Amino acid sequence: MPYRPSRPLKSRHVAGLDIGTSAVRVVIAEVRAVESRIGQVPSGARSSREDIGQFGGGKELRLLGLADVPSRGLRKGVVINIEATVAAIAEALEQAEKMAGVKVSSVYCSISGNHLRGFSSNGIVGIRGKEVSLYDIEKVMEAAKAVAIPMDREVLHILPQEFSIDDQDGIREPVGMSGVRLEARVHMITGAIASAQNVVKCANRCGLTVRDIIASPLAAGAAVVSSEERDLGVCLVDIGGGTTDIAVYQNGAVCHTSVLSVGGGHITNDIAAGLRTPIAAAEKIKCEYGSTVVDPRSDSQTLEVPSTGGRPARILSRLVLSEIIEPRVREILELVRDELRAAEAEELLSSGIVLTGGTANLHGVETVAEEVFQLPVRVGRTAALAGMQEMVSHPEYSTAVGLVVHGSRASGRGALSPGSGKVRGFFRRVSHWFVENF
Repeated sequence: MPYRPSRPLKSRHVAGLDIGTSAVRVVIAEVRAVESRIGQVPSGARSSREDIGQFGGGKELRLLGLADVPSRGLRKGVVINIEATVAAIAEALEQAEKMAGVKVSSVYCSISGNHLRGFSSNGIVGIRGKEVSLYDIEKVMEAAKAVAIPMDREVLHILPQEFSIDDQDGIREPVGMSGVRLEARVHMITGAIASAQNVVKCANRCGLTVRDIIASPLAAGAAVVSSEERDLGVCLVDIGGGTTDIAVYQNGAVCHTSVLSVGGGHITNDIAAGLRTPIAAAEKIKCEYGSTVVDPRSDSQTLEVPSTGGRPARILSRLVLSEIIEPRVREILELVRDELRAAEAEELLSSGIVLTGGTANLHGVETVAEEVFQLPVRVGRTAALAGMQEMVSHPEYSTAVGLVVHGSRASGRGALSPGSGKVRGFFRRVSHWFVENF
């Protein structure tokens, strides 16, 4: 029998389930009320109310438990084997529950894959009562959402960019303002209904209720992108095992999202082929010795490479490994650059690039990224959880931590079931998102 703690997951706790191509991660955190600390920012923390690891709304997120197990059953972010995915989720859930000492009954889930599509839309409505209320916000969001999408897709997110009242634009907080006509510019993210249903089904099979499904680039951005960067303009690049997620922020809002079907798994495959070693050994070599810096001085440094077919292990130069990794990393980053240019978003990035995901751990990846983008680059590490921070500070945990950040803001939302298709209470959640973010 799997370990199931007797203490239930209470409303002050929140759990995130990141179902990735290479790993399934579960993070359990506790939402604590903290005293007002106006003007006081702890060492290493960001002074933004959106970075609620410390102070958002007088709350603190404290890590209770986490787990990271190999993913089995996904390809390029999409579930292709229900049974294998359920087994991986169950294993990660058991480990996280045992560490936290609580029983998880509901989670916030990530979703990725190149089926995700982001695009902008506008909506215009008349203001009821001549003063903008949350009712008007719901109606203008509904108008912006009234676009034709294929029958096999659903709206996952509708994210306000800015509002206009009559002839005044650039408004972020329209509630309470007077006017006749309200216009909203939004960014919408849609996904395949079947993919979302499969994610929910896998979680349900493990006895979990899915509180909400969040696109991976949005979850990762919530954990590693600061509000100052969002205002100035920044691009989040989350290089996972099977996909690379992109989110561009400008003026505090998301203005572009996309997902590329390349990731760290392609680097692992290159290493396996180039060194003629098993995939598992190639992944271990990448994590322990991987570097994007081709330095001739490393030719004297060696590593042991397991062989296939029962052949003895070989000793190879680390320079050979770097010469395999660097071209693939550069190719992935160039694909991201081409995507940004196609979306005309490259000129918006005053704050540069934030790299996250497991591939961001590679030595020298920032140097290659700066050469490709000709912009400042940093590796995004989570700083949104108190307690055992070093355990989740690695880039690969950004999505899982972002899910609990999102969940701490979203208490009270309806749950999803495998057959729900559309997100229930959609416009109530839009209103809630608006209140939390503006």
